[in-house]
Amino acid sequence: MRILVVEDEVDLARTLHTGLTAEGYSVDLAHDGRQGLWMARSGDYAVVVLDLMLPGLNGYKVCAQLRREGNATPILVLTAKAGEWDQAEALDTGADDYLAKPFSYLVLVARLRALVRRAVAVAPPVLAVGDLSLDVAARICRRAGARVDLTPREFSVLELLARRAGQAVSKADLLYHAWPDDALDPNLVEARVSVLRKKVDAVFSRQSLQTVRGIGYRLVDDREHG
Repeated sequence: MRILVVEDEVDLARTLHTGLTAEGYSVDLAHDGRQGLWMARSGDYAVVVLDLMLPGLNGYKVCAQLRREGNATPILVLTAKAGEWDQAEALDTGADDYLAKPFSYLVLVARLRALVRRAVAVAPPVLAVGDLSLDVAARICRRAGARVDLTPREFSVLELLARRAGQAVSKADLLYHAWPDDALDPNLVEARVSVLRKKVDAVFSRQSLQTVRGIGYRLVDDREHG
């Protein structure tokens, strides 16, 4: 699951990148409003964390422009402007939540989880491919009713495959979705898929996670072959 952080304080942005990556998210960074707007338009993000006082284009304008374009990605405003008028303006321009600096990292992560839960409440709350199910908000995987313990990275890989069930998903797409920006080695994907096969297929004598030669992988409902 990917998060976009638009923050011009480089040290804070890096801290958020490190912390959220440890939580299992993949995090992209932008340091000015124009870059943030472009990335929010072009990326598939679960949440955008948006500072208000940005160079180039302030956070109010970024938020308002995204909403005018029909972009419904949840937006958490993170800013040093803590006045009630600032908070009201941020919410009126389309932000979903507001957190003033300095902030508790524990509260930030909890609010991000809440925004994700609200977003998936609009979409199907559980991704199902045959008897394999993923509860995206709770980060729980089950096969034939039995819980399968996955690491955050494994869950992210399987989530993208489940969202594109039956389709070939490239290793590059899986890297982009499940790893930080500097991850470029497709062997990372191969190793993670190998572990996933053991956990969600081999234990259940199944073959739902398939290799697509020259491309990547595909997740299918293989119950008729089980």
